[in-house]
Amino acid sequence: MAEYHIVKKDDDDDPGEPQIIVDPGTSKVSRSNGKHPEGDDVFVLIGNEVGDDVADHGHPQDSQILLDMDDPAMNNPKTKCDRIRFRIGSVMEHVYFRIGTILLILVDIGVVIADLLTPDTVHYHLAFEIVSRTIISYFVLEIILRMFYKGNKFFMHWADMLDMLVVFATFIIDLAFSDYARLGVAGRFLRIIRIARGIYIMSSEYRHFQQATRRMVSQNKRRYRKQGFDLDLCYITERVIAMSFPSSGVRAMYRNPIGAVAKFLDTKHTDHYRVYDLCSELNYDRSIFHKQVRKVKIDDHNVPRLKDMMAFCLDVREWLAADDKNVIAVHCKGGKGRTGTMICTWLIHTELFNEAQQSLKYFGKRRTDLNAGSTFQGVETPSQCRYVEYYEKVKWELDWTIPPVRHLKIKTVNITSIKGVGKGDGSDLSMEVYVPSSGAVFKCSLHNNNKCTYSHNKTEDRITITIGDEGPVLENDVKVRFKSSSKKLPRVYDNCAFFFWFYTSFITDNRLYLPRDFIDNPHKRRAQRVYRDTFSVELLFEDATSQDTDTDGQQ
Repeated sequence: MAEYHIVKKDDDDDPGEPQIIVDPGTSKVSRSNGKHPEGDDVFVLIGNEVGDDVADHGHPQDSQILLDMDDPAMNNPKTKCDRIRFRIGSVMEHVYFRIGTILLILVDIGVVIADLLTPDTVHYHLAFEIVSRTIISYFVLEIILRMFYKGNKFFMHWADMLDMLVVFATFIIDLAFSDYARLGVAGRFLRIIRIARGIYIMSSEYRHFQQATRRMVSQNKRRYRKQGFDLDLCYITERVIAMSFPSSGVRAMYRNPIGAVAKFLDTKHTDHYRVYDLCSELNYDRSIFHKQVRKVKIDDHNVPRLKDMMAFCLDVREWLAADDKNVIAVHCKGGKGRTGTMICTWLIHTELFNEAQQSLKYFGKRRTDLNAGSTFQGVETPSQCRYVEYYEKVKWELDWTIPPVRHLKIKTVNITSIKGVGKGDGSDLSMEVYVPSSGAVFKCSLHNNNKCTYSHNKTEDRITITIGDEGPVLENDVKVRFKSSSKKLPRVYDNCAFFFWFYTSFITDNRLYLPRDFIDNPHKRRAQRVYRDTFSVELLFEDATSQDTDTDGQQ
């Protein structure tokens, strides 16, 4: 069971800051000033931590609540002025605002060039002057608004300060020399200043555009925006970080730049971090993180193998137990699905949470920035959630041991509410079964009864697929995938109609029944215009014989 402790603040902490207290008897969180922080977004690391099952010292090493200004959740706007600043910042940091600013820069440069090429006899120069003056006034206003919504942070960033100096200085020069714009040397000097200003602002705007693009791609995932960093990264607990893929090249324009991630980790957790890379589809130079990288290959929107989940927890446990300062940073591509699956597994392992659903809910709350949007940024793929639930069983029912291997064969697949799905009778579907441990891949196409037979019951609105002796022997992790030749079906993930994973040892009564919301792809809202709420898949199994296991191979 989880243990709870009072967090003692350091002597140099602000005495006005309330303490966070967790009552061991009631497990309720409260502040020392008597207010209940139910609406506050603090995060905790509690329970039997890594030291308990590594060394028998009987004292949790990290059973603490973290309430720290390094937590981006502490940046929530609290006053009316803060909310105004937040809204202004949200507009100015939006990618469309940055695109509009880039267009204005191009117009400004174009006006200067047109002014240079226009003969003095043509009376367009006043119009050019008004347009140019309006644009520079816009940039002055943009700097002032940036100062307002960033506050003191504006003066802590050299790039913002340089932007201010360039814009204000060129604005003053523009005003001072405006009466001499058509006079020889002074006029040429003013035009050179305007062109140089446009080039500088364009280069500066490229930086802002990159940041806006990254925020747009990360949506409302919580970001770390302190000390000059702006990364799709957040602390799930004091010692566990979730982040998106550390990227380079073109990909760094819209995801975390790998150099910035390395700088963050080297600055905040020097020599005390380990990175866990969960991407099977992407790679990077591990030396950037001083070769402190562990690779766990998981396909996008898919699940880890159960044995990999256990190996991950073992490795994390040993690393965090080695030093109280050690932390881990876990990432996939977006830092949500695969990352959340593994982190939630770890939270169950540490007994921070006893139940998978509690762990999943907590991760989603930590990863989601409700100030930036209401989209849930936690684990939502049903198979990933299912595997976190499997780990809950491993932890509490099996005493952290892999369940005995169970060999099964699929006899029948029943799919209900098939009307409206593709052609509506199943004839457009094909089925794939993949068994990673043996490498077996079984494929059958329903329209030509290849390796399987199927029937459509129009009255009951269902299809039944029967698999003969050619079906593969299933063991441990299994993926079932349905593809469709119909263009009507949305292909949300995995380039298929729908799919799901399961683990054979957790099958009971030789039956697996999955309603719509427990199947990958139909669970998505945009797919539910096709898949009705009564849509389901049922698999009926039989135990494989020893002869089946001996002869099973690649199908």
